Amino acid sequence: MPKILLAGGAGYIGSHTAVELLNTGYEVIVADNYSNSSSEAIRRVELLTSKSVKLYQADVRDKKALSEIFSGNKIDAVIHFAGLKAVGESVEKPIMYYRNNIDTTLSLLETMQEYGVKNIIFSSSATVYGEANPVPYLETMKRGACTNPYGWTKSMMEQIFEDAAKADKKLSVILLRYFNPIGAHESGMIGEAPQGIPNNLMPYVTQVAVGKRECLTIFGNDYPTPDGTCTRDYIHVVDLAKGHVKAIEYILDNHCMEIFNLGTGTPYSVTEIVETFERVNNVKVNHVYGARRAGDLAECYANADKALKVLGWKTEKTLEDMCRDSWNWQKNNPDGYI
Repeated sequence: MPKILLAGGAGYIGSHTAVELLNTGYEVIVADNYSNSSSEAIRRVELLTSKSVKLYQADVRDKKALSEIFSGNKIDAVIHFAGLKAVGESVEKPIMYYRNNIDTTLSLLETMQEYGVKNIIFSSSATVYGEANPVPYLETMKRGACTNPYGWTKSMMEQIFEDAAKADKKLSVILLRYFNPIGAHESGMIGEAPQGIPNNLMPYVTQVAVGKRECLTIFGNDYPTPDGTCTRDYIHVVDLAKGHVKAIEYILDNHCMEIFNLGTGTPYSVTEIVETFERVNNVKVNHVYGARRAGDLAECYANADKALKVLGWKTEKTLEDMCRDSWNWQKNNPDGYI
């Protein structure tokens, strides 16, 4: 079976994708520097699948380390997850974000070129649609003005991939624009383990529920939405991981330069998430409403028709599944992988 390199594969989405790839029969190689991840996640991936993963502790910016990985393995395709991803931190440390995220991309592309690897899937984001595009977002829309350096790095990296594919006619690229991944593997063995204060809603909700944090602040309840709180397209991380398997199948069979939205196409409000979480898990989540947060859009959700039509992919899990699996992971692993 083909060998797939997961750059940044020990993280939240990478580890779940590793499980789905292994279960489908692919060989998986992971390169990760553990800056926001853990080798324990890959150990658990091996336990879940009864398959082994070739694991390298390596910074994806380091071309010498990448050369060792590429020279020692006949890699058929790369999935690029490696990057810093905290929006707030990117505003405080823009130079760090631009250096890290863009360097990983350039180092990967240069090393792929050197070793004749012609297939790459990039972990992009709905943030590239910016503020001006109307919802639901379509892949045909132009990239917009991003509201933070993290978003700009994704936008710039998409441009780099498009230019590289234009220049090298043999290079195949798929850009996967994620919406809001939440949930965890149903076993409760792998999940999201943010370092420090969570930047995303669901890990914050679960940490309040488990008693690690006192209270959740919902930023703004006066938006032009049904209940006044922001709406987002939340997608179960396992559905998202399966989208990567479909993308691998497609890229190995087709020369392409494609963009796909990976979302449910259904917007859920922040209040709806909290209330569903409380109901499904029979736990209380202390929360208060605060002022709006700068840069937050009222609505953000996908049109995912293209992924269904071209890749044969659609989401299968419900909001209840997302809430149940998030809690199952958190209550069994209150301190993440420690």
